[in-house]
Amino acid sequence: MIFQDRIHPQLRAWYDASAGFDFDHLETFVPQCNAAELANLKEDPAVSARDVMVPGPKNAPDVKVRIYTPNPRPSEPLPCLFFYHGGGYLFGSVYRQEALCQRYVKQVGCVVISVEYRLAPQWKMPAPLQDCYAALIWAYENHAELGIDPDRLAVSGLSAGGGLAAGVALMARDLKGPALCLQMPLYAELDYRLDSPSSQEITDPKVWCRDNCEKSWAKVLSPGHMPTAYESPALAKDLTGLPPLFSYIGQLDPGRDENIRYWSRMMGAGVDVEYHVFPGCYHCFELSVPDAEPSKAAYEMMYAALRRAFGLE
Repeated sequence: MIFQDRIHPQLRAWYDASAGFDFDHLETFVPQCNAAELANLKEDPAVSARDVMVPGPKNAPDVKVRIYTPNPRPSEPLPCLFFYHGGGYLFGSVYRQEALCQRYVKQVGCVVISVEYRLAPQWKMPAPLQDCYAALIWAYENHAELGIDPDRLAVSGLSAGGGLAAGVALMARDLKGPALCLQMPLYAELDYRLDSPSSQEITDPKVWCRDNCEKSWAKVLSPGHMPTAYESPALAKDLTGLPPLFSYIGQLDPGRDENIRYWSRMMGAGVDVEYHVFPGCYHCFELSVPDAEPSKAAYEMMYAALRRAFGLE
């Protein structure tokens, strides 16, 4: 069966129109993506958003975060979701998933802090991970001013951002940082080795594929650098004591098997895990075609998982 025939019928039109990702010409591809992100911004009267510069890691630049809150804002402290955008560590900003962050606020009833971490190839690991963790520490230390509940903090991200969410959860455990009530790394980049069957199977350049994965890791890791378990969470030997996990992935995602392997190891370590695999779905399917049936199901499951973790249902 050819790849296109495996795709869910409601996702095929996007696939047919896709130009893929041009990681060989980042000097033009990234500015085009940035311009598109800004052009697609739409204000939502139910959500207030503001950009803030917060202290970065030691001897590193400050970090830009975008804080989303309900409008009007309730008087009581709200749970907070830290969000790390996708983009293969190579492109994207706090504006990339603006609509998704707005939906989190409305559907869950939380504050969202989206982090603009440093990108490759200019910045290598651990720079993006350190930025994400620094933003978590800043918010925790300033929770009263921000109106967030320090006992109801969660991390989430998409793709590369999912890998960062998993890495931050490991760091928070090991460094005795803020306790997290949920980690939600979605179709995450977890394993730089790319040795799973699905990483060999998914090669179609019209969707996120093995070639994209190889270039993503090659550009964010310095030559000869052996990543830590925080940078490539699949390397973590000890998964005990981590926060509960919710996640999902498409069956046609090159990261399918590395994610399932990681989730299974977490369950074996005694961590509560809920995950879903969507047949016929490629990487970022729910962002690409949000009105498709599997996309709507993924969103509802995700919102429900956050509400449960935050004690809102």
